Amino acid sequence: MTWNGWLQIAVFVAIVLVLVKPVGLYMTKVFNGERTWLSPVLRPVERLFYAASGVRENEDQHWLAYAFGMLLFNTAGFFLLYAILRLQAWLPWNPQGLGNLAPDLAFNTAISFTSNTNWQNYAGETTMSYFSQMAGLTVHNFVSAATGIVLAVALIRGFSRKSAQGIGNFWVDLTRCCLYVLLPISIVLALLLVWQGMPQSFDPYVTATTLDGAQQTIAQGPVASQVAIKMLGTNGGGFFNANAAHPYENPTALSNFVQMVAIFAIGAALTNVFGRMIGDQRQGWALLAAMGVMFAIGVSVAYWAEAQGNPAFASLGVDQGVSALQSGGNMEGKEVRFGIANSALFATVTTDASCGAVNAMHDSFTPLGGAVPLVNILLGEVIVGGVGAGLYGMLLFAIMAVFIAGLMVGRTPEYVGKKIEAREMKMTMLAVLILPLSILGFSALSVVWPDALKSVLNPGPHGFSELLYLFTSSTGNNGSAFGGFTGNTLFYNTTGAIAMFIGRFLMIVPMVAIAGSLAAKRSAPANAGTFPTHGPLFVGLLVGVVLIVGGLTYLPALALGPIVEHLAMLSGSLF
Repeated sequence: MTWNGWLQIAVFVAIVLVLVKPVGLYMTKVFNGERTWLSPVLRPVERLFYAASGVRENEDQHWLAYAFGMLLFNTAGFFLLYAILRLQAWLPWNPQGLGNLAPDLAFNTAISFTSNTNWQNYAGETTMSYFSQMAGLTVHNFVSAATGIVLAVALIRGFSRKSAQGIGNFWVDLTRCCLYVLLPISIVLALLLVWQGMPQSFDPYVTATTLDGAQQTIAQGPVASQVAIKMLGTNGGGFFNANAAHPYENPTALSNFVQMVAIFAIGAALTNVFGRMIGDQRQGWALLAAMGVMFAIGVSVAYWAEAQGNPAFASLGVDQGVSALQSGGNMEGKEVRFGIANSALFATVTTDASCGAVNAMHDSFTPLGGAVPLVNILLGEVIVGGVGAGLYGMLLFAIMAVFIAGLMVGRTPEYVGKKIEAREMKMTMLAVLILPLSILGFSALSVVWPDALKSVLNPGPHGFSELLYLFTSSTGNNGSAFGGFTGNTLFYNTTGAIAMFIGRFLMIVPMVAIAGSLAAKRSAPANAGTFPTHGPLFVGLLVGVVLIVGGLTYLPALALGPIVEHLAMLSGSLF
């Protein structure tokens, strides 16, 4: 570890914190229907969309109508993307003449991008045409991210409204999110990335002659436009197979830094939206503080573990040419232009934020370094989390925290003026328990299914970590891969797609039901017996609930993977 590495991490945190209030204020105005500085240009376009689609802008939807609209929209999007991938060979903008995707791979990919997971069982530059990348994947990067954001806003309205029947209008929220938030920022970000050297063209791939006379095909295409929303919307789907480790997808240290800031910007700012819309910004800062504590723990462990390197290699001796490498830390699977600090930070940020982008191979991390991305996802990706998904996931844990506090003092729990009763707790536990059911269930099935085990590259606990990571990333709608794993099989394309569907939509429906239940409640004024939820005590309780729930649920599985692998590494055994 170096002071320079810690300084870069500190600068990243500082910039994210600076962006929280202005971005939060802007998004609050957007979702409240207030005038913004973009309204003179975008308001006529917004009205045109409503007129063309028959949406009544001022109509407030019951939570059932809101949830139905969300499910209908995403179902239509899934079928449209599946059709694009299956008909790719006959669609335009395919200069390489790439063929149609196999049915199981198209099924997995369509659910992946519809659910904001962006798990990729394919190599983008050899599988996807420009049309599929733009009209299929990039469009879903926008609308799946917008879906997560507007659902978080719907839950916020549940807390902020009093005796209300509605939680907003899904179609209006979705339009405003894409038009006022995601699209303008993505345009600016894409231009910045082009300036840094990222391609944005429709030209065919370039064929170059190497120094020894061999022919090499250099893939390119409309990269910057996809990468911008890939990061801003915490999607993670790469244009290239190497994702953010590819020099065309992440050319410089500055592009790497900007992409990390983009990943956290909206998710962190949504905590401020929460505080503003309920009329107490301290509540939003408390949620962000809890996220910050867990982020600090994760990035510190990952950076420390990778900077220490592998003691087994260091013990081989200088004469074998390995000691010098490990004395500088574990650089295996990392880009030299990013180094250990930015690789550890990137891995932590992307798995905190439900973004599948990677600039280093998690499979090559040390056992503890690789455990950090895995644990981040297992905790529900509530440490900033995916855009929208992180906030509503953390709010579910906040409901659990105040319920536990209420049990301790023997009174009905309240959170930001709303009493938490049996209905809310039942829906909260249903949403929280869905994730481990999918992760542990599919992982258990895979370790006893002979054909499934053929996809695991490494033996022992490391191979188990690869398998566990697949279903953790799929169910957690993250999309990053541990590596060293063959996912493009009928078994994993099918089970992975089901896991992605469960992790996204079976968690969302109970959450929207909670929003409707809370919106219908009256607001209870604070009194001497009200547990304060904006101070250090609540932050500590919230962090404890997240860690304890995750620890009790997943510790046995972690013990079979990274924990035992770390102990084996210390004793000189490698996998």
